[in-house]
Amino acid sequence: MTNTSAPFGRALCAMVTPFTGTGALDLDGAGRLAVRLVDGGCDGLVLSGTTGESPTTSDTEKAELIAAVRDAVGGRATVVAGVGTFDTRHTVELARAAEKAGADGVLVVSPYYSRPPQDALEAHFREVADASGLPVMLYDIPGRTGTRIEPETLIRLAGHPRIVAVKDCSYDFLAAQKVIARTGLAYYAGCDEHNLALYAVGGAGYVSTVANVIPAQLRAVLDLFDAGDTGAAAALQQRATDLIESLMSSGLPGTVTTKALLTTQHLPSGPVRPPLLPANRATTEQLRTTYEHFVTATAAARPDTEAPFHAQAEGRSGQ
Repeated sequence: MTNTSAPFGRALCAMVTPFTGTGALDLDGAGRLAVRLVDGGCDGLVLSGTTGESPTTSDTEKAELIAAVRDAVGGRATVVAGVGTFDTRHTVELARAAEKAGADGVLVVSPYYSRPPQDALEAHFREVADASGLPVMLYDIPGRTGTRIEPETLIRLAGHPRIVAVKDCSYDFLAAQKVIARTGLAYYAGCDEHNLALYAVGGAGYVSTVANVIPAQLRAVLDLFDAGDTGAAAALQQRATDLIESLMSSGLPGTVTTKALLTTQHLPSGPVRPPLLPANRATTEQLRTTYEHFVTATAAARPDTEAPFHAQAEGRSGQ
């Protein structure tokens, strides 16, 4: 059965922000990467999130990135802009700027470092949601922010007409099911190992870092599930486990590992900005090996899980 409550699409990529060799924003590269991701099956792109190195980009760069990606993909995918900061006033300003630049929605993370209590957290999200006409995806990632968006807070926030979705990195699957069951919030897996599991209990889809490198295969997991071939969906999700672990649980930030792997494929990425440091050669080679094993195993096991998406990509490119 197809999940229908997906206001930003189902297969969203938390896109890296490409930089030039000197560390400047690479708008041409961002546009080319965005088109590749959409051609590969992504129906939404999340910009300036954790993977997009948002703490290191200026407000002007964030707006320019939105405009460049919007121009590149047109209406073929939703563009969701990360606007969350630890300052409500600044977050409001970024939400309004994102709307002006052409975003379809905003991703708002819990304010970090100050660790506001739940009533203050709720007030923050409501003020941001009131600041523009864009729909809001809340981002619950307490491992980075230090503050959980408690289930009861999410249930209350679901009553706001513009708060429509959650990117879930809480690692609390029970709480996610509770909120899905009691609200109309669209739940997106923010941890790639949960993509299929959350979808199977009523989630809307995913916001994936790993989709930067295997967009078609992750999209195939959802489409196989929707087609009723749940065994094939599970097998494909399982085959991605080693790559997901290498990219997201290797002791390095996903931005670092993803950019390293994209570079081996000669795709737009560029360096990371300080305080992050690039992956070393040994790590990069291991990532490349893991990626190649995944692609080979997937093609051997079920070549049909990739072919339809290449055909769709060609069709979309010609539209």
